[in-house]
Amino acid sequence: MKIKEIQDEIVDEFSMFDEWDERYQYVIDLGKSLPLIDTEYKTENNIIKGCQSKVWLHAEQQDGNVVFTADSDAILTKGLIAIMIRVFSNQKPEAILEANTDFVDEIGLKEHLSATRANGLVSMIKQIKMYALAFSA
Repeated sequence: MKIKEIQDEIVDEFSMFDEWDERYQYVIDLGKSLPLIDTEYKTENNIIKGCQSKVWLHAEQQDGNVVFTADSDAILTKGLIAIMIRVFSNQKPEAILEANTDFVDEIGLKEHLSATRANGLVSMIKQIKMYALAFSA
């Protein structure tokens, strides 16, 4: 599935909830379903700088696609990185680099997150794109 299709699917899922509290709970539930990252990747080198909580992000290339695994020590942040992994994992580096992230605004994440969490989300996206850039070289 293409990145835009996954983003549209996420926007549709979030549109089912009328209240932000329900969306917030959905983000938390998504975090609970995030596959566990291998403990060998929970290192200082894999921590995303700029996040309020600790977020570990590991990337490797498989069959030309970038595959991400991640974890966080905060349940909401874990949900946010789970959304990003759903969108960007198993995609070609070029597709990740070209993708826009307007869907984040469409589901209302930025406007309902604290400033530090919103900055952390931007840092997550930036790190994902940095990995894609490295793998595209």
